[in-house]
Amino acid sequence: MSPPARLVICPTPIGNLEDVTLRVLAALRAADVVACEDTRRTRVLLDRHGIGATLVAYHEHNERRRARELVERVRAGQTVALVTDAGTPVVSDPGWVVLREAVAEGLAVEVLPGPSAVVTALVASALPAATWRFAGFLPRRAAELRAALAGPETVVAFESPRRLAATLTVLAELDAARPAAVCRELTKVHEEVARGTAAELAARFGAQDPRGEIVLVVGGAAPEAGDEDAATDALRRLVAAGARARPAAGVVAQLTGTSANALYRALTASEA
Repeated sequence: MSPPARLVICPTPIGNLEDVTLRVLAALRAADVVACEDTRRTRVLLDRHGIGATLVAYHEHNERRRARELVERVRAGQTVALVTDAGTPVVSDPGWVVLREAVAEGLAVEVLPGPSAVVTALVASALPAATWRFAGFLPRRAAELRAALAGPETVVAFESPRRLAATLTVLAELDAARPAAVCRELTKVHEEVARGTAAELAARFGAQDPRGEIVLVVGGAAPEAGDEDAATDALRRLVAAGARARPAAGVVAQLTGTSANALYRALTASEA
């Protein structure tokens, strides 16, 4: 049984109001107060599920002051449920300040699982999900944007509809063949997942004005030729030391971002 006095982090639907868990609904019903980013939007969700609750605003403009009030409520024996407009609080949304203070003071914190645009987009992209990185909102400066998109792992990021075309253009300049997916209005009526190369998506969204909330998923950057040579050499040394070629190729690939199959082919070609 969870303690009666606690802070409960409650993920809410990212679009479809049916995408809320039974545990979240139970927590919202039981809470003494629900702290929310926009009381009007949260009231729509609560009304849909027949929940009457006391609401207080908790957003980026009052977060530090309100966090202290909420912590004091929990200290006094109340249960505080925290929600944002959509998805999981703290992940590019308000909530970290009150969570940090509650944990620092040794108060009970319960985090419930639930909807996340980040994970939904990652899976919908059909890009590799074994190793991935969430970049939050992408930077505007070109140099910083290129750095954010670098690396061998899949990158998931939020992007503004107004800046999507420019971001895809930069991505296409880096590698026109790099795979990506534009996930728009996830779980909503006009949901769209556009998959393709960076060049294809840059051309598509440069010719139209997208609307709605967008999550951009980008496949890992292709390794430089020098990186492939170094990875092949590392594999060769592992095999010489007694490692089996196939498993060793998988380990080196995971560490360097290169292709395990390409490494194995390069190894066998050099031995032929």
